[in-house]
Amino acid sequence: MSEPRRIELNLLGQTLTIRSEATADYLRRLARYLEERVAQLKRSGVADPLTALSLAALDITDELFRAREDKKTDADDVGARIGALVALLDKVTPPEPGSRR
Repeated sequence: MSEPRRIELNLLGQTLTIRSEATADYLRRLARYLEERVAQLKRSGVADPLTALSLAALDITDELFRAREDKKTDADDVGARIGALVALLDKVTPPEPGSRR
């Protein structure tokens, strides 16, 4: 891991100094993404910047939780499929001499 370094970000008109191991480019991409989400909400009629920021954070958190659940579901599905394939292979392959199968 690299050593955390101080990075200045401009987010929604405020300058924030943070310490992170992430690259400055990556953190700036995150800030840009958040600003885009807030701008979408403002265009849809949310006038208060704090409300727009809170709604954007809630929406992004929802996306994160759904992605995590999808990943878990996919992993469970893959495990079930592998188990079914192993069972099928056990049925169709002849037992090795001397095995207890």
